[in-house]
Amino acid sequence: MKEKNQANEFQNIIDARKYILSCYKEMLERIDESDVVSLLKLNGTTNNEIAPFTVSDDKIIQAYGIYFQLMNLIEENAATHYRRELENKEGVSAIRGSWGETIKLWKEDGKTEDEMLNIISSVKVFPVLTAHPTEAKRVTIIELHREIYLLIVKNENTMYSVSEKNIIREKIINLLERWWRTGEIYLEKPDLTSERDNILHYFSKVFPLVLENSDLKLKSTWVEMGLDSSKLTSPEEYPVYSFGSWVGGDRDGHPLVTPSITQETLMLHRNIALNLIHDKLVDLASRLTLSANSNKTSELLKNAINEKANALGDKGSKAIMRNPYEPWRQYVSLLILKLDNTITDIHGDSSTFYRSSVALQEDLRLLREVLIENGANGIVQDILFPVERIVQCFGFHTAKLDIRQNSDFHDKAVSQILEKSDYKDFDFANWEEDKRVKFLSNELKSLAPISDVTLSYGKEADNVLDYFRVLRKHIDNYGTEGIGSLIVSMTRSMSDLLVVYFLMRETQLLKTDLRVVPLFETVKDLEAGASILDKFLDFSITKNRKAQLLNTQEVMLGYSDSNKDGGVIASKWSLYKAMLALSEVAKKHEVKAVYFHGRGGTISRGGGKYHRFMESMPSNTVDGQVKLTVQGESIAQQFGNKLTGTYNLEMLASGVARQTSCNCSEKIEEEYPYETIEWLLNKSLVKYREFVEHDGFLNFFGQATSIDLLEHTKIGSRPARRSGKRTLGDLRAIPWVFSWNLSRFSLTGWYGVGEALKALKVEEPQKFSDLKEYASSWPFLKYFLIQTETNLVLANRDIMKVYAQMAKDKASKEELLGTILDDHQNGIDYIGDLLGKPASERRTGQFANMKIREKELNVLHGLHIKYLKEWREIKDVKPYEEGIILTKLLTIVNSLSGGLKSTG
Repeated sequence: MKEKNQANEFQNIIDARKYILSCYKEMLERIDESDVVSLLKLNGTTNNEIAPFTVSDDKIIQAYGIYFQLMNLIEENAATHYRRELENKEGVSAIRGSWGETIKLWKEDGKTEDEMLNIISSVKVFPVLTAHPTEAKRVTIIELHREIYLLIVKNENTMYSVSEKNIIREKIINLLERWWRTGEIYLEKPDLTSERDNILHYFSKVFPLVLENSDLKLKSTWVEMGLDSSKLTSPEEYPVYSFGSWVGGDRDGHPLVTPSITQETLMLHRNIALNLIHDKLVDLASRLTLSANSNKTSELLKNAINEKANALGDKGSKAIMRNPYEPWRQYVSLLILKLDNTITDIHGDSSTFYRSSVALQEDLRLLREVLIENGANGIVQDILFPVERIVQCFGFHTAKLDIRQNSDFHDKAVSQILEKSDYKDFDFANWEEDKRVKFLSNELKSLAPISDVTLSYGKEADNVLDYFRVLRKHIDNYGTEGIGSLIVSMTRSMSDLLVVYFLMRETQLLKTDLRVVPLFETVKDLEAGASILDKFLDFSITKNRKAQLLNTQEVMLGYSDSNKDGGVIASKWSLYKAMLALSEVAKKHEVKAVYFHGRGGTISRGGGKYHRFMESMPSNTVDGQVKLTVQGESIAQQFGNKLTGTYNLEMLASGVARQTSCNCSEKIEEEYPYETIEWLLNKSLVKYREFVEHDGFLNFFGQATSIDLLEHTKIGSRPARRSGKRTLGDLRAIPWVFSWNLSRFSLTGWYGVGEALKALKVEEPQKFSDLKEYASSWPFLKYFLIQTETNLVLANRDIMKVYAQMAKDKASKEELLGTILDDHQNGIDYIGDLLGKPASERRTGQFANMKIREKELNVLHGLHIKYLKEWREIKDVKPYEEGIILTKLLTIVNSLSGGLKSTG
């Protein structure tokens, strides 16, 4: 059945492709661009040949850029069709990772409905949006994509007549013309405001719709699975979806994130939430038309109306006079007045405005109670429930703004404060760990700051103190609701966390409930993470703050730098072991470890399907909640469309619920072949380190990929390197991955695996055979193998060779390319062996999708190489020509990104 559904999905893609390409062709012919039509596949299949080009490179790049984006929309729609068809034929439980599948497993496990509800209501899902230099598209184009997608869906509806479908087609053609005539990407480096606007678009326009749709999906699944429809009706019974952002708060190596940007962003988040809730309340008031003449009015409601009207004075009296026979509407009108005062910052006593969203939730809960008392359960579910959920999930802050800074930056700041405060030994950044801890422990015994708000201490210190003061001011006015975690990048020791306490002390933040969160990124830091956390949790201030933080400790795990540091096996296995060790430490200190997964869009940076990601977590490390980053182009891919966004949110929430309820014993966890994975890690790590430490590696990397281009492009506001040093260690993981993927190596997701598996089969054949048994029963191993294989399939050996020709050192080039190609083939062969069949037999869908893109991708790769060579020849010599070529290269990179769907 699965194979049949996949075949239908692919046929749907073929049919939809023919339709959209015919629209594309007609648009081009109308605007006298018929010469471009020859570039496109108009029969929906792969042509053996593409006619010699008679158009300019610019038009080739533009035509294929739009072509790939249209294919992505078609494939996204086909995936939705596939899930619908599967659900219609086999039921809601047939969708992998869905609430239906989870509830089915619970029923088979004998769980009662109340037990299920307890688990569901404990779920907290926290996506955190970040802007990164792989998303170059403008917001206007993202919105245009959405319009075309909706029209494609509309055209498939059989209810429309031929003439109506002609109108739809005409609208698509007109949108395509607008797209063709509009610049798709930023030709000037986007500033933080542009990136923030993009993120805010999702918070204000997309997530409210996805939230409502997700709740409806969960409720309908509950009923379809034969469970009591009178349950799962109140907001408190549903998962809590919270949202976060790094744009305007993440200052790690980003000098443009100033204290004023942070202050402005916090207020923007607040204003969006308040206006969103205001609109929802106004709509609720207009629809809450119950009449007191035919419905009994409870004394509780009457008293609440009188109390609020009196507190609000004349405005309150006028509000209730507008609807004299509709007390439920009167009540909501008074809530709107209180919210108006909150929006305009007109504060009297707490009866005239809302100090927090919790107070509004309580007022809405009272309305729910009196409506249910009247038997108006349907009205509660239809029009009140969505408003309560918006307030519950968005609060008065829309998204929590995380604040991230590098530990080295903090160290410099402390050194500057000490120097200006006349400490003789002020070089804190270079002290030994014991000395640092002793000094900070002594300092933190007092709440009296040593810094002076009127003094300047130096670049780093002033920056840190000023943005902490911004947080202090915001908290004084609005509380901590809109502020996320204080994240320390490159946490290497316990003192890196105590430094944040010290800075909080200096700015009177130590008694707030702001979280201090370590970010363990490199393999070495992941291995040391449990020891660092143990010391931190044992520190007196951490103990004193434990209850204030609800006995939880957030820990962020870096998927990107660990991969760059040690390769894919070292990264994945170090993360797995770190979670087990960190959870044990948290248990020892009677707190719950909450993991913040710093995933990227690509597989090598932790990306991949959410339900498989959740299933791969170690036993007993998911306890009701997950927090994770959604980065760059992944935001549009996962949440740009309401149905796709609903699906992804469901996969996350259902995955958390399933892992939370899984009573996996420690014995089962211990039975997994840890020693074999360690063996593979050591083999792959040797292979990986030999590769990146090869004398010719940096030159090969710099010449065979476009890393130098990415450091000059206008894709994101953040620098490609943390401190500007031209070393592999200083290079951010995103351009590291992006550059390899653009050259079709994709080796960040597989290098070292093939060599390790080959060695295992040759040297330890029984262990290889045992591993084969676990490939289907151990979720972590299965997920790892599937992810690695996906990157192996994305790689293209012929294209690798072409890019490698740009490397100038012949001997190094041949040696490094040889080892890359050998490891790639070994990976394909030995993963296929472990999983039972070659990838070509098991992954027909992925191969088919790559096949229908490959010819156009090859053309773009050729242009990419052509202009890279030209740019490198004139770089820094002919600035005007360089600028023209850079712009051309940027459009090629954008088009390639759309075709590959996997960049950074």
